[in-house]
Amino acid sequence: MQTSAVTSNPGHRATAGEIRSLADDYRLAAAAVANCGRRDVPSSRSPYRMLALHAVELYLNALLLHRCRSPEAIRGLQHDLASRMEMAVAAGLVLRVRTVAHLRAVAARREYLTSRYAPDRAGEASEPTRMAATLEEVASKVSSIVAAQPPPG
Repeated sequence: MQTSAVTSNPGHRATAGEIRSLADDYRLAAAAVANCGRRDVPSSRSPYRMLALHAVELYLNALLLHRCRSPEAIRGLQHDLASRMEMAVAAGLVLRVRTVAHLRAVAARREYLTSRYAPDRAGEASEPTRMAATLEEVASKVSSIVAAQPPPG
């Protein structure tokens, strides 16, 4: 029997470095399936988008944990990449204007959910090249912060 809601959530003890490492694995998985989609079938790119979006979410989570945000506060964001990105920017992450705009658009279009559950809306999703550029920028910048700087405290 669990005694606390906090201990019942998987990952609540994970460090920023561990989350960043998991994000790296999802980024590699996204790269592995990037060319599996068919141009004439937009939904065939959904597995790539799902992996890429999850990697971005994990990188942002790693930065927020590194900057001493609580796992509960981060979990409360659900899959809102725009809110995560805004918190990460406030915590010192510097992203290109196009990347900020892309993450806001991804959140507005609810791409995280549509890539999982709505093959009929796959044609509305981000272009794979834009998704790749966003993923690579977030991965690079978060990784350099988490690896190079000790957490505040």
